[in-house]
Amino acid sequence: MNVAEKEAYLREYEILKKKGKPFFPYAIFKDSAMMFIVAIVLIAMSILLGAEQGPKADPTTTTYVPRPEWYFFFLFEVLRVIKPNELVPIATVGIPTLCMVLLLLLPFYDRNPERRPWRRPVATTAGIMTIVAMAYLTFLGASAGSPTEIDLTVPPQFEAGKEVAAQSGCLACHKFGENGNSGPGPELTHIGAKLPAAAIRRTLINPSGIMPQYGTLPPEKFNNLVDFLASLQ
Repeated sequence: MNVAEKEAYLREYEILKKKGKPFFPYAIFKDSAMMFIVAIVLIAMSILLGAEQGPKADPTTTTYVPRPEWYFFFLFEVLRVIKPNELVPIATVGIPTLCMVLLLLLPFYDRNPERRPWRRPVATTAGIMTIVAMAYLTFLGASAGSPTEIDLTVPPQFEAGKEVAAQSGCLACHKFGENGNSGPGPELTHIGAKLPAAAIRRTLINPSGIMPQYGTLPPEKFNNLVDFLASLQ
């Protein structure tokens, strides 16, 4: 934009500004009226339609699969991509905060007065990249598997046992690779190299500490679980 175009723009802006209406009370009244209408609609829908209640929460269940709300899928997907524990603060605080700060500072480092998107490459590119990144991560989060799955590659004959381990609450106290929690139980990524199958079987039947007893599993599932754990070399 050259000097003549800028002066023309400022003159046109002043003319339109004089023809317009003041922010107070005109815009304030319109916004307040719209907020009142939205509140009335929400109250009416709550009274007439009600809100569906889910089942009562059971804190003792080991089969519950926690899932974030859909508008948080992109943040949780970042956490799924960055798995090492030492990098969790970067995934949860560092990256989202950095992106937010860069967007907030966009008007300061891109001071181009143009309003056409194709004449503002920095702002347009930043906006498109933000939308695409959030949409892509949201899609990945929505289509991702259960967070209780174990991301270890095992031979096909041990897949059934891996599924039993994932569904039996083992990840609440143990780690399998990058999945699960680092305690109170030991890491099981290479448990097969430390304990033979017979010792694993005895531990599952007569555990120590707060570990639950897995001998009550159906025999087929129990044997699959033992074989899977013994295969982790």
